[in-house]
Parts: sequence; C-alpha cells; structure tokens
Amino acid sequence: MSPRVLLTDSIDVSGIDLLMSKGVEVIQAPDGNAGTIRSMSRDADAVIIRSKLPEDVFESAPRVRAVVIHGTGTDLVPLESATKHGVAVANLPGGNAQSVAEYCAMAMLVLARNLVSMTSTLKNRTWDEARALGDRQREIAGLTAGIVGVGEIGRRLAAICRLGFGMRVLGNQRRLNAIGEHASAASLDELLRESDFVVLTCPLTPQTRHLMNRENLSRMKSGAWLINVGRGAVVEEAALIEALGEKRIAGAMLDVYEHYRLEPGHPLLSLDNAVLTPHLAGMTRESRGRVSVLAAGDALRMLAGERPRHFVNPEVWSKFRGRGQA
Repeated sequence: MSPRVLLTDSIDVSGIDLLMSKGVEVIQAPDGNAGTIRSMSRDADAVIIRSKLPEDVFESAPRVRAVVIHGTGTDLVPLESATKHGVAVANLPGGNAQSVAEYCAMAMLVLARNLVSMTSTLKNRTWDEARALGDRQREIAGLTAGIVGVGEIGRRLAAICRLGFGMRVLGNQRRLNAIGEHASAASLDELLRESDFVVLTCPLTPQTRHLMNRENLSRMKSGAWLINVGRGAVVEEAALIEALGEKRIAGAMLDVYEHYRLEPGHPLLSLDNAVLTPHLAGMTRESRGRVSVLAAGDALRMLAGERPRHFVNPEVWSKFRGRGQA
C-alpha cells in the first residue's frame, strides 16, 4: 500500500509533484476544522501542516508517524502527545523569512499611512471624509522600529528598516550580543518606551508567553503601533483588546492570534485600529514554492525512516524507528 500524506492546508504544486513522483498518495483536507483533521488523519502516514493540529489528533490517528510544519511554528503541534505516540516532528526555519520581513515592512506603511481606514471611508462614505484622515499619516523615516526576537526574520527586517527607510532600529532578545549589525541592542523596557513600532518576531517559549501583557503594553508610546508575526500567545490578547479599545496605543497589525483562528464575533474584528490577516505573513508565491518542496522532502525522508533536517523532537527517534520497523 502506498504511503499517504495529508495536507491540512494547500501547498505549492511543486511539493505535491515531488511526493507523487515517489509513489505517495496525497490527500487534501477541505477545511481546517478540528473534526475534519481528526477524521482525515486516521488514514494518513504523515501530515504536512500550516495550521494548528487538534490537541488530541494522535489519539485517533494510529498510522501517523511524521508531521512536517510548513514553516517554523512548533506550537502548531501538540509535541508532548506526538512524542508519546512516536510521531517525529520537523519544521523549516528560515524558508519564509524574507516574505515575513516584507510583510512587517508593509505593516509599518499600512499603519503609518492609516491606509485601511482611509480606503474603507473612501469606499463607504465620501471623498472629503477620506481626505480628512490624511492628517493622521506619518512618514516613517526617522521613526524607531523595535524588534523583539532578532532571528532570521528580525535581521532582514532590521536591514530593510535601517537601510531602506532610514529608521532607527532597536533589538531585544535573550542574547543581546547577537543582535546583528543593523539594530542596536536594547532592554525590553527601553525598546517599548522608545519605539514607534514594536514588532514581535520571537518564538513562543515559557519566557515569551504573554510577554506583551498589560504592564508591557502600558510602556508603549500612546502613538505607537504593535505588529505581531511571531506567535499569537506572545500577546495577552485581552490586554491588547483593552489597549486598542481605549486608544492607549495607536493601533496594531496582527497575523497570529492567541487561539489561532478568529471566530465570528471576536472582539478584535470590531476594532477600527486593528488590521488583521489570517496567518499569511509568510505565504507568497516564492516562499510557498521553496517551503513546499522542503516540506515534501522531509516528509519523504521521515517516511523512509530517516532524520529530517530540522528535528523538533529528536528524543522520539528510537520510538519512531521502532514504529517504522514494525
């Protein structure tokens, strides 16, 4: 029987072609609902994901031996359960870094130029009312960008901001001596107090969970904007909703959320100073093509009993190999 790979989200055709060229049957989930993923994973040997898996997915998917994250977000997988069930998990750091960095640069321009409100007003009200919003626009040259988590994405964004826009760039992370040449190391308190844009590109860890809580949000300038392309739970969402609703910060542009999917009626959807996208910062044609081939390649390696290039839970290796031999 041919091995079967479930795609919880669509990937580039180049990745699908690679899988099929090796005799793999590819099945595509019609939606990302938890019930759909549970049901379709029962007959899969591996899963390639861009969305969060249900916490109990491996309880009902005895055939699944491998999961490849089409990106970096290890919080999309219940890792403890995966290891318990002998499921190897891989991710692909850096594959979409340029696309995410460009999204952040776009977010700065969208927020500074008040673009969403202006477009909505022009479409739904009058020309003159839209024109009146122009007095809120900012020129970002000379403003300060504060980047929390200066990894591959953060370093690229720092170069764009400093060399392209002429901005001052501050960076904060655990190792301040590894900030890079285009950002100046700063404490989190200094970064929050001095930045016009606070950009979160950090991973989710016990130390960064709810890093942007009420206290730290209150340290931001009243005219500053928050941009989050890292992980949703780095921000205490209830505190951010309060800050936006009370106009204690100028606004936010978010691509990730504390509970992953925004359901109808979510409070963020009603805020006029929140610009929202559905976890697509890294999804361009170019990054999608690159990462899809890498994801397919790692799925094939793992199905063949080989180690992936970026092993998220290497402690599962002996159990994983035992399942393959069985």
